[in-house]
Amino acid sequence: MTGLQARIARQPLRRRVGVLAALGVGLAVLVTATAAYITVWMQLTRSVDDSLLDRAREAVGSQLGDPTQLGRMPAEPIVLADVRFSLVRADGAAFVARGDDDDPTWGEPEVAVAQGREPQSVRTVTANGDSYRVVAVPAGRGLALVLGQSTATVDRVLRTLGLVSLGAGAVGIALAAWAGASIARTGLRPVERLTAAAERVAATGRLEPIEVEGDDEIARLAHAFNAMLTALDEAQVRQRRLVADAGHELRTPLTSLRTNIDLLAQSDREGGLDPTERAGLLADVQAQLEELTTLVTDLMELSREDPPAATRESFDLADVVRDAVTRVRRRAPAVTFSADLRPWPVEGDPQLLGRAVTNLLDNAAAWSSPGATVTATLRDGTLQIDDEGPGIDAADLPHVFERFYRSAEARGRPGSGLGLAIVQSAADRHGGTVRADRSPNGGARLTLTIPGAMKLDVPGRSATNSSSALA
Repeated sequence: MTGLQARIARQPLRRRVGVLAALGVGLAVLVTATAAYITVWMQLTRSVDDSLLDRAREAVGSQLGDPTQLGRMPAEPIVLADVRFSLVRADGAAFVARGDDDDPTWGEPEVAVAQGREPQSVRTVTANGDSYRVVAVPAGRGLALVLGQSTATVDRVLRTLGLVSLGAGAVGIALAAWAGASIARTGLRPVERLTAAAERVAATGRLEPIEVEGDDEIARLAHAFNAMLTALDEAQVRQRRLVADAGHELRTPLTSLRTNIDLLAQSDREGGLDPTERAGLLADVQAQLEELTTLVTDLMELSREDPPAATRESFDLADVVRDAVTRVRRRAPAVTFSADLRPWPVEGDPQLLGRAVTNLLDNAAAWSSPGATVTATLRDGTLQIDDEGPGIDAADLPHVFERFYRSAEARGRPGSGLGLAIVQSAADRHGGTVRADRSPNGGARLTLTIPGAMKLDVPGRSATNSSSALA
């Protein structure tokens, strides 16, 4: 960027618009004035030439066309009429009116007409500081009649036209600069409001939308800006809620851990605890560490971005569900698990879906009484997990997949409130859905639907041998 361009770029947009408008009008005025000047000059010159030629042809038959008569005529009346007459011979000699020996209105072009080499001559001659328009026509017997007229009148008209054009152009440029600045000021007022709003957001952090007027491009920009502010406000609200909820959830296990560790340290200084009490405290510490680990893992899982497309792989959702049932069965041996799984090829992240299915099964096991049965059914990409617990209250159904949401019955139970939120995130990342409802068995039914891949070959399994029951 050159120095001039840099200086222009530093100017306010309103000033640049005004200058551009003035330049545009100035160029238009210059082109128009030039065209008008040339047109008027050509028309006036042609009019003078036609008039002189007509007068010269008429004068050929008069006494002006006779050398002897012209030489006896006084020059004063002819000069006062602002015309000059001459008769030019083929040898270059000239006859002029008496007393007009310095007539400058003839030369070689006029001699060529007298010699018959040219039918006529039309040109401009300057002599003694004066300008003349000169025509020559044949006058017979090797003569040419030369008639010249001063261009002073035409020059005055052209000078007046130039001054008028200059004045009108200056006024037009000034009006264009004022109009351009006014239009820019009016047109940029919404942009100024957007700028002020952005500066206010940057300075105060308050995401207040601005008022929108009209339905033009600037109004669309304002609507988009307000939508961005709304999205940012919602993101901030979610962030603050996440931080507050995470802080609350982390504080509880950390406080219990600190209390139990302080008790163990104090008991060691005072001679130690009873082995049974010490084992209970250590078991409590271990349980709190596991809860804290689960909470941190869940938070990390929810903060993950979508994995790169290159990491996606093809797999059978039935295998993922089968592995998850096996893991959860070990953690909940008092609950019976039944699985009826049909192959369903998908593309995505098997670990993320495995974590989601495990969370669904853990939730079902946590709400099931000893001896109850948790049923997992997979048909055409739809996984239904039914338990025989108390079910989900109707008021809690819309919120069970929200982060840190805990129903009134769940607040006394261990858990982070993030397990079902991870299920929702996994479903979203795979283009699926998840919903909660009541099971025909009286408990809860959680349904996860994942779109299938186009084709996936699963060695050793088919729709006829994939069903299984795990007790």
